[in-house]
Amino acid sequence: MTELFKKAKKFTEANMIKKAGLYPYFIPSYGIIGPRTMMDGKETIMLGSNNYMGLNNHPEMIKASCDATKKYGTGCTGSRFLNGTLDLHEKLELKLADFMGRDDTLTFSTGYQTNLGVISAISRKGDYIISDSFNHASIIDGCQLSRAKTVVFQHDDMEDLDKVLSELPEKAGKLVVVDGVFSMEGNIARIPEILKIAHEHEARLLVDDAHGLGYLGDHGEGVGGYFHRMQDIDLITGTFSKSFAGVGGFVAGDDVVIDFIRHQARSFIFSASMPPACAASSLKATELIWKADDRRKQLLKNAKMFRDGLDAIGFETGVTETPIVPVLIKDEFLTFRFWRALLDAGVYTNPVRAPAVPPGRELLRTSLMATHSEKDITDAIDIFETVGKEFKII
Repeated sequence: MTELFKKAKKFTEANMIKKAGLYPYFIPSYGIIGPRTMMDGKETIMLGSNNYMGLNNHPEMIKASCDATKKYGTGCTGSRFLNGTLDLHEKLELKLADFMGRDDTLTFSTGYQTNLGVISAISRKGDYIISDSFNHASIIDGCQLSRAKTVVFQHDDMEDLDKVLSELPEKAGKLVVVDGVFSMEGNIARIPEILKIAHEHEARLLVDDAHGLGYLGDHGEGVGGYFHRMQDIDLITGTFSKSFAGVGGFVAGDDVVIDFIRHQARSFIFSASMPPACAASSLKATELIWKADDRRKQLLKNAKMFRDGLDAIGFETGVTETPIVPVLIKDEFLTFRFWRALLDAGVYTNPVRAPAVPPGRELLRTSLMATHSEKDITDAIDIFETVGKEFKII
């Protein structure tokens, strides 16, 4: 074993969890991932998907994807920068710009690559990135790839954000970066306050709205629309892997800035473009989401019903105000045991541990869909109550 690979040989944590029968990763589903799906050989209530708007099995989405594959083939076999641009990509970007109410958009092959490329392209040596401590890993990695200096402020702490910004060089380029909806806690970033503080310090704002798109705003345009401040946010990144039920990502903003990113973002230039099927389904999702008021209302109703149900029987769900409902356990081993028992009883959730959350704040991340029925939700609450009492969590 070479010195380089010794770390791999010493990595035994996963095997230890597997031997305990508590390994929670890479569990396959059999068939469409809807409100209920087949897992571990039985029908399971799905509370671990980001399919917020329930479009994953929408017939128009499936048709658009199949039609695009028949017309364009299975892939583009090249970068957007060279041979990999289809008219379909351009149609999607035009539609997204209209959807987001911005000058221009640029699509990436994944949401992760979007943050990686945008942050590292726009922030250079001598600049500063000011990042919320609960930001997604793609933001953290984008900051590391950038040659700018990253400064972290305490989660959702406006006083700390102001303090951090006030200590930076006045003339330096400054980019504040936050999640629009925080993926583990479910709370919405305080965009109006962040904008006020950023403007006072002549800083720009990037919002990663991966978990707010689809159901927030008048037409699902996200937190910018929710607060009626869309035009004030300098850059908005998003993903097609959640409410849009596909794969890919995008950035929206002023045309001059987007064109700069188009020619500078390494994760865009050096990656193969979105497959035709994904571009077509994302285009269709944009159309469907725009007019999906009933689904938005149903999703928020479902989330409230589930959250209120868990709160009523004694679970702690934090400060969530979205379809993301965290169930705080605050103990790593107990979180894994509780997750396993819930799955055995017919409910799938996502166990979350450090570094995705701070140590001592371990939780089960649950998320609702617009297509969950009342019975799906009441059955899930009943199972949570039974297993929660068994483990003396409630």
